[in-house]
Amino acid sequence: MFTENSIIVKNWVDLIRKGTFTRDQVPALGNLQEVVFLILDKEESDV
Repeated sequence: MFTENSIIVKNWVDLIRKGTFTRDQVPALGNLQEVVFLILDKEESDV
């Protein structure tokens, strides 16, 4: 359903990076949480 290029995914990743929301606040909508967490985890492992 959602991919790394989906606007909603990009928005959630950005909101979490800025500290506006936490991972726990990402809605359980399709695979949204899975894709958002995948991007964030990938970034953390690259650091």
